[in-house]
Amino acid sequence: MNLLAIDTALEKCSVGIAAEGRPSVLLSETLGRGHAERLFGMIASAMAEAGLDFPRIDRIAVTVGPGSFTGVRVGIAAARGLALVLGCPVAGIGTLDVLSAAARERAGPCPVLAVIDARRGEIYAEAFDQHGAPLSAPAAGSPADVAPLLTPGMVLAGSGARLVAAALATPDVRIVHEDSAPDIGALVRLGLAAPAPSGAPRPLYIRPPDAKPQAAAAVPRR
Repeated sequence: MNLLAIDTALEKCSVGIAAEGRPSVLLSETLGRGHAERLFGMIASAMAEAGLDFPRIDRIAVTVGPGSFTGVRVGIAAARGLALVLGCPVAGIGTLDVLSAAARERAGPCPVLAVIDARRGEIYAEAFDQHGAPLSAPAAGSPADVAPLLTPGMVLAGSGARLVAAALATPDVRIVHEDSAPDIGALVRLGLAAPAPSGAPRPLYIRPPDAKPQAAAAVPRR
């Protein structure tokens, strides 16, 4: 299977290619903003480096959140647009799933609490067993709210790891990684292993966007 993976959910803009079922090209840039301007150039570069033409792509994988409201939309829109042109399916993968998979790749089979610093004093979190199956629904809350999800033997992974560890009564939990964005290699591998997708991916927004439209100013009557 030839797969194109896209992640723009958090700080990084990342693109990965798997050729004949093997990850071959992994590109990642830390941007913060401007994912839309860089994404298609990175996709073109990755495809050229892999020696693949777009019609040879069999599947696209994209992170669907939680993450930046704008970033999630950029990645999903790009994946859906390319899939429409190429006639291939899109696998939507949760950002927390990718963080969890990267932790198990580094630490071996173990339960993982994947956590993202969502700012404003909140954490996005989801617990997974040693095989990657979810033990909880993705949720947002304070570090103290999230800490009870951590069970004995579970490790922490993601940018919110230290915040959650600090909220524990005994903060000696193992932190496997504090990645600020999903590992694109892990996303490629999850995309290859995912069941055949059906339907278009939908964004996973756990809380409303930080930026909200302003109410129109009242115009005084004369």
